[in-house]
Amino acid sequence: MVDLLALQKYFILSHLREGDVAVDFTMGNGHDTAFLSKTVGPTGRVTAFDIQPQALISTEATLKAEGCPENYRLICASHHRAPEFIHEPIKAGMFNLGYMPGSGNKSLTTMRETTLPAVENAVGMLGKDAILLVAVYPGHPEGAAEGEELTKYFSTLSRYKMTVAKFKLLNSPTSPFFMICETK
Repeated sequence: MVDLLALQKYFILSHLREGDVAVDFTMGNGHDTAFLSKTVGPTGRVTAFDIQPQALISTEATLKAEGCPENYRLICASHHRAPEFIHEPIKAGMFNLGYMPGSGNKSLTTMRETTLPAVENAVGMLGKDAILLVAVYPGHPEGAAEGEELTKYFSTLSRYKMTVAKFKLLNSPTSPFFMICETK
């Protein structure tokens, strides 16, 4: 059986090293933030974004519980505002779209209006030999629409500058899928 989470980490680890700069554009409960923090180590830097104050509290608890180095900055702001806070190329970025697991509020989800500009900004922030991973949850209407728009956007990027791929279970149309964008 394909383990999409393990596959995501495989792709991130093919680019991200100790001392690098990474961004979790949708921190939620902080699991991706913790993964990035441990991967870049004490000399690296991680910035994470979420619009929900509860996400910062939950992420801080996750980072402490997992013994992560204090190499992170948690920002309560929309992911589309990342360029206001990050002024250097990034080696890896992660988006885990949808709603915050365990929040009890499935009506508060990422939205196309901010997700597409956030992803466009993130692509522009990528340094050399860098990766952006975007996990999409098409099981709800906004998630399906985000997935369609992102697929269209990624298909317009120059193949001479970037490699873009989509990983999806073909016989399960509402299952999560992800896209990666790798710079050359």
